[in-house]
Amino acid sequence: MKPLAAASTPPANPGRYRWRVCAMLLAATTINYMDRQVLGVLAPFLQRDIGWNEIEYGRIVSAFQAAYAIGLLCAGAVIDRFGTRIGYAIAISIWALAAMSHALASSVIGFALARFALGLGEAGNFPAAVKTVAEWFPRRERALAVGIFNSGSNIGAVLAPLLVPVIALALGWQAAFLFTGVLSAAWLAWWLLTYRAPEQQPRLSAAELQYIRSDPVEATTRMPWARLLRYRQAWAFVAAKLITDPVWWLLLFWSGKFLYSQFNLSLRQVGLPLIAIYLLADVGSIGGGWLAGRFIRLGWSVNRARKSAMLVCALCVVPIVLVTHAQQLWLAVALLGLASAGHQGWSANVFTLPSDMFPRQAVASVVGIGGFAGALGGMAMSTFTGAQLQSSGSYALVFLVASAAYLLALLVVHLLVPALTPARLPFNPLENPHP
Repeated sequence: MKPLAAASTPPANPGRYRWRVCAMLLAATTINYMDRQVLGVLAPFLQRDIGWNEIEYGRIVSAFQAAYAIGLLCAGAVIDRFGTRIGYAIAISIWALAAMSHALASSVIGFALARFALGLGEAGNFPAAVKTVAEWFPRRERALAVGIFNSGSNIGAVLAPLLVPVIALALGWQAAFLFTGVLSAAWLAWWLLTYRAPEQQPRLSAAELQYIRSDPVEATTRMPWARLLRYRQAWAFVAAKLITDPVWWLLLFWSGKFLYSQFNLSLRQVGLPLIAIYLLADVGSIGGGWLAGRFIRLGWSVNRARKSAMLVCALCVVPIVLVTHAQQLWLAVALLGLASAGHQGWSANVFTLPSDMFPRQAVASVVGIGGFAGALGGMAMSTFTGAQLQSSGSYALVFLVASAAYLLALLVVHLLVPALTPARLPFNPLENPHP
């Protein structure tokens, strides 16, 4: 099979309903990250009041990541089997209840159990959202659509430090967890009432449906995840997530703690720096998807465009190695924000790789497998970070590892899929050997 070529010029006005669907995915991802970021905002102060040490906090974070890994293994297959409408609804029902259950926790074990349940539910978000994009967007628009909905992770991370301190100081920390759980339940009702697949959506014009389906017809074979791992294309996505997701978990759960320890910030003071970091990440998420699309419109192949955008994003993370030497708060914020922007731009393109190389019916499963690998890497990073801080009190080695991760991941992806050649289904070991 030939490598993916540059996309043809799209029609002038195919319609815009697909972008309403993208807005729903953006809202879900925003709530998803608000839920998980509440703990990151409150951690320095819960840790002080409840008495966690660095290793125990690492274990609480690891409980979420362990469940996230387990959930991703199951979520992709469930969503591929039952479809995005029902699969997404199941996932958000679980995470809404889990988010609210944090309000009942009062110990390390209690928080670990609540985080575990939250991880199980939240694991469904990205497999469902990426599959929805594959169903609703032609290939030429997928990186931008993924970048837009993925920017919700940054919006949620911005809203959390903006709202959580206010709610916690006024009503207690329990109210902050209850608030995000209620938001999740509201989105669930919206989704069930309005979402339908493109062919079943009466508000979608025939012209837009034709545009959505303008790519070549894809295979319809459904495959279990174990067989998908026979493809080097799947391993490329798995490797990218395994190597780089731990850095995002580090930024998400330790940025506030790092700034708190380095600059002695209060609960009121920590919000604005975190907001600045995740606003920069938001720019990176949309910018990374836009950049790949821009390269494609210039006539570049999908392979060249995707990897060039990924390289730009990887280089943005490298300066984070200097953050422990920053003497000024806003210099540290700028370095953390640049790395966050780089990661999110990288993610906008990495999340598009499965839809570049696999048919729609397999996309959610591939994303789930990769997310599982990323969560395992995140667990290792959390354990390593907690142990490193407990023993030395220094973030230097942690950020050194983070700075090199993306360039290494891009090298591995390129070695596995030099031309982003689409996978051939069903599997034939003579045509597509295991790496």
